[in-house]
Amino acid sequence: MMNRLGLISWATGILMLAAVSACGGSDTDPPATAQPSSAPPSSPTASPSPSSPSDAASANATEAVRSYFTVVDQLRSESAADLKKLKSVATSAQLNAVTTLIDRSRDEGQRQTGTTAINELKVQSVNLDNSDPKAGKVPTVVIDVCWDVSKVDVLDRSGKSIVSPDRPDAGWTRYTVANYDYAADPTGGWRVATGQDLKQTPCAAS
Repeated sequence: MMNRLGLISWATGILMLAAVSACGGSDTDPPATAQPSSAPPSSPTASPSPSSPSDAASANATEAVRSYFTVVDQLRSESAADLKKLKSVATSAQLNAVTTLIDRSRDEGQRQTGTTAINELKVQSVNLDNSDPKAGKVPTVVIDVCWDVSKVDVLDRSGKSIVSPDRPDAGWTRYTVANYDYAADPTGGWRVATGQDLKQTPCAAS
């Protein structure tokens, strides 16, 4: 299965966004447009006491997205950090694509400074269908993220910035967060599975 993945400029060092096609991993990718079982309102922060399974899934997937950004920032900044750490925050096609891009940037001597901020985060849908994990029918949460890289730079081997002066500082990406281990781990099994860059007005950079 081919997927279009939203990946941030620190993955390429040159462009703000790279829409990358990549083959899925060992897990079958969840449907990109699954019918949501519910569509909770925007949830910028995790609810301390989720009132339903959908609310709990929304909160846990939101935390997974935040962890994804933190881990990718770390791996782009520390060339010696183990890329296997990506498995704790990503799966399927997203895992393959971001691993390949970070590995490539390391080979080219690129290094990130600064961290990516999440300015807005909106939960679009929750689908708790866990009827056939082997076929990709697993619980998913679709989340739109407006990221901000105004404080992020990418340096080459000599320490010179390679970020284009025309790079936008913010933009939107829609992530599908899946839980292939929902039956055993409904709280901590969430991983970013796919991403799609969105063509819409970005939120303001911080």
